[in-house]
Amino acid sequence: MSDQQTESRRKFLTGSAAIAGATALGANINTATAQEPRYVLDVPPVISMEINGTSDLFPVNRVYCLGRNYAAHAIESGDDPTQTPPFFFIKPRDAVVPASEGHPYPQATSELRYEAEMVVALKSGGTNIDPADALNHVYAYGISLDMTREDLQHVAQELSRPWAISKSFDKSAPVGPLSTVEDNGHAVDGRIWLSVNGEVKQDSDLALQRWSVSEGIAILSQYYELRAGDIILTGTPEGIGLVNKGDVIKVGIESLGEIEVEIT
Repeated sequence: MSDQQTESRRKFLTGSAAIAGATALGANINTATAQEPRYVLDVPPVISMEINGTSDLFPVNRVYCLGRNYAAHAIESGDDPTQTPPFFFIKPRDAVVPASEGHPYPQATSELRYEAEMVVALKSGGTNIDPADALNHVYAYGISLDMTREDLQHVAQELSRPWAISKSFDKSAPVGPLSTVEDNGHAVDGRIWLSVNGEVKQDSDLALQRWSVSEGIAILSQYYELRAGDIILTGTPEGIGLVNKGDVIKVGIESLGEIEVEIT
């Protein structure tokens, strides 16, 4: 057999083997899709949350936040809860970091504000979800802080501009581990509180949320197609305030435990 014939036979056999391998993977797999994609940059890391009682991790998809979901907080923020409903805003997924890492005092602000929040982690989603079915989409609950650059928020409000620059900065959502519905049930009521250096600053109850978890999910799904991995921060009670470097924040929610965050 000539060298040219040998080379042709080698190419034929190699190609046949690749096709056979792809066929073994499934009828819808072809040689192009079986190859590893080539990205021009390093692929961003998966953002995840720990889960109590297991080494498994919950991958975070999107981060939605409910604003002014407690009447007393709406009032302290200059709003009239009898006239205006709660609303939504978004943080980037990499704002989510373990509370144990602490919170570095962010750049471009001299007024850093704390807000205690409950996290709702979804295992499924959809659009126009029925409130009666909404809790079936919840995988777990947790505790978070919604850290805010208050001075930048005030400037945005004065200029009638979006709040993104005040809310959506690096590491602005320190979180604790999740407690699954299977193990812990649904968090529909119970004390939510926050302290700074041992002094209680926020003290309320989940039952005082203006939109319940099921209502919040249902209303949000009218504007976005919710998906597994999405998390929702359900709002903060009254008592918001400022912190400085060296301060230690603790947040607790009945049945979900506590987190501790040091401002560094």
